[in-house]
Amino acid sequence: MLVRAFDKFFSSDSAGGILLILSAVAAMIAANSVLAPYYDGALNAYLSITINGSGLEKPLILWINDGLMAIFFFLIGLELKRELLEGKLKNPRDVLLPGAAAVGGMVVPALVFVFFNWGDPAALGGWAIPAATDIAFALGILALVGTRAPASLKVFLLTLAILDDMGAILIIAIFYTANLDVSYLFMALLPLAGMIWMNMRGAHRVAPILLLGVVLWVLVLKSGVHATLAGVVTAFLIPLRDVWGKSPLHSLEHGLHPYVLFFIVPVFAFANAGVVLSGLSLSDFLAPLPLGIALGLIVGKQLGVFGITWLVVKSGIASLPHGANWMHIYGVSCLAGIGFTMSLFIGGLSFADAELMNQVRLGVLSGSLVSAIVGFTVLYLAGSTEENEVNSDAEPVAAQ
Repeated sequence: MLVRAFDKFFSSDSAGGILLILSAVAAMIAANSVLAPYYDGALNAYLSITINGSGLEKPLILWINDGLMAIFFFLIGLELKRELLEGKLKNPRDVLLPGAAAVGGMVVPALVFVFFNWGDPAALGGWAIPAATDIAFALGILALVGTRAPASLKVFLLTLAILDDMGAILIIAIFYTANLDVSYLFMALLPLAGMIWMNMRGAHRVAPILLLGVVLWVLVLKSGVHATLAGVVTAFLIPLRDVWGKSPLHSLEHGLHPYVLFFIVPVFAFANAGVVLSGLSLSDFLAPLPLGIALGLIVGKQLGVFGITWLVVKSGIASLPHGANWMHIYGVSCLAGIGFTMSLFIGGLSFADAELMNQVRLGVLSGSLVSAIVGFTVLYLAGSTEENEVNSDAEPVAAQ
């Protein structure tokens, strides 16, 4: 009975989001209890992999953020490649509405953040923090709504979040590269060439590509470019079809997904969500940095996603997802404000100071929590799929 209950939980769409919440709660308990010295000590403990004194030496928190998250981005890369070649991103017409919404959902939150932090050049480096959307968290909340939301809404949110992740990857590549060492980038061309060659041959075994990907990760890390991008590049060089017609990409994505969803992302959340609450007051929430992040996620995402969607549909360029009404779209716009994993990740790239990172956590967690609650409430009140089927044919016409 217990085993069956565990199987049912881990096979549900909401499992990933629930584990993220539990990990964040555990992190906050650890950071604000007698466990705090052990929590901080473990995250700052140095782990080294060296040969003759040369190699990698980093605190555990950076092994998680640079190493484990490279695997997270590797999975995102696999999903992106599959969607581009044979999925939701293959047909440009299907991408138009969620794509426009994704752009609005990145630009407007960034502008909201900049508005509140314009007078602080140091804080402005975090402009991209509220631009991200957490796929697992957002889809988990949507799954809790059940059949009250049409199936097309999940496709809309998933496509929007995937494109949002693509934008986050580009932002990291362009704006978060420091102290560039070109010599390591030139050396990185060797494993890259090997992976390209095996991909073009339709290699059946992916282990050699993955080993070269690890070498690429080390060289990219040494170059100053953020190492998680090596995960995306490696993913795009996994063959979709091998010489036998099988799909190494599908197999790898399917096998890796539960490890990322149920281990890597919760570990990242536990390591990065520990907000220190001692001494906090209302004025701390209203400080420009956390306020800009929170309102960017809450207000900016709603204005960006809903506003652009409304403009595109009302202009006749695209129609609403089948069975969805404007209240559904507004609910999804709220869910897009759940930044969590990606926002915390970008926050870690933006600020090294512990006090500033605590403010980032405060803004991300408060903004994501409000977005989740409002999004769930709106979608629950929006009505069931059956109720909206009556108006599904008339909605696009009205939108014209």
